[in-house]
Amino acid sequence: MDKKQYKRPLWTLFSSMLTISAFTFGGGFVIVSLMKKKFVDTLHWLTEEEMLDMTALAQSAPGPIAVNAAILVGRRIAGVPGMLAAVLGTLIPPIVIIGIISLIYAQFASNEWVKAALTGMSCGVAAVITDVVCGLGGKVVKSRDWVKIALLTLAFLLTFFLKVNVIFIILGAIALGAMRVLLNRKGESA
Repeated sequence: MDKKQYKRPLWTLFSSMLTISAFTFGGGFVIVSLMKKKFVDTLHWLTEEEMLDMTALAQSAPGPIAVNAAILVGRRIAGVPGMLAAVLGTLIPPIVIIGIISLIYAQFASNEWVKAALTGMSCGVAAVITDVVCGLGGKVVKSRDWVKIALLTLAFLLTFFLKVNVIFIILGAIALGAMRVLLNRKGESA
């Protein structure tokens, strides 16, 4: 890890993750898309390729995707201190919010205004996820790598039409990616 990564302020990492986590509804993929906008597009601390790889790893690893992504992004940006800052920033808002909601759950769950707000937010979440899918999927298509395009298409068809469990698709993609690397290495050594 190069030394300039440690010069990036931990406070910016922590406060960015705290803000993203506090004001994001819809789960890990929404948070990951906002992390991409912050750390790739705005701060230029990561490349799009790094963020795409980290998103794939975060999704593949057990646990919440938002925390997994925070671990990977924080570690890449500022090592172990960055990882701790990013995870702490990611975890504080949901813990506080869930703690407060648990105190007033009965009133919260039956409130018509809350139901209406959550319905509206689900539309916004769908839009953000669509934006991420189009952005990342577009990059795969623009790569003109027929293997990646075929995997993207196959994964969509399997989930949308055949309702194949995402875990099996991820495991299959990992296996195919590993086979591709091994075949490339074997071809280079020949």
